[in-house]
Amino acid sequence: MNKKYYHLSFLIVSFLLLITQSGFAQSTKLSKGDVAPVFTAQASLAGSEFDFSLKQALAKGPVVVYFYPSAYTGGCDLEAHTFAELKDKFTAAGATIIGVSADDIQRLNAFSSDPNYCAGKFPVASDPGGKIAATYGLTLMPPKVGIKDVRGQELTHGFIPRTTFVINKDGKIVAVFSSETDHISPVQHVEKSLEIVKGL
Repeated sequence: MNKKYYHLSFLIVSFLLLITQSGFAQSTKLSKGDVAPVFTAQASLAGSEFDFSLKQALAKGPVVVYFYPSAYTGGCDLEAHTFAELKDKFTAAGATIIGVSADDIQRLNAFSSDPNYCAGKFPVASDPGGKIAATYGLTLMPPKVGIKDVRGQELTHGFIPRTTFVINKDGKIVAVFSSETDHISPVQHVEKSLEIVKGL
């Protein structure tokens, strides 16, 4: 082999090893039995901003952490509306709900208070760089040019795959639902989560 090409191949292999060891390679989605990474995030409840702490929420009981692509889009709107409708049943089971997306906090202020969606019933958190999602093994997908929400606003943020983690009060993941791999609807994410927390 030509020395020049051999050297180039060596550099490419070395670079691939470097990014893998540095954690830039795609991580594996967390699964049942794993410890849920705790996080703090800027969130909104009924249009009011606050710092959501998973650690503090777990001190009260189980938590449903649901990641979704974007506020004001079809499936995500339906999912938020369903969580809001069933919020009292989650509360009766001692569970906290927190939605997480890459939306900025301004969009979430509107979404969290909108009577058609979150309706001020539960908080949604902002993860614009996908850092929280990454700790759960989810990869932020880049935005697609020209995609608009139901209000006609262009979406410029990335999208986190629709994935729900049900976490018990001890911080262990007891269930994971993914629209990509389990092929379930946004409403089923909510219904399955409620079924699980009722049994905890």
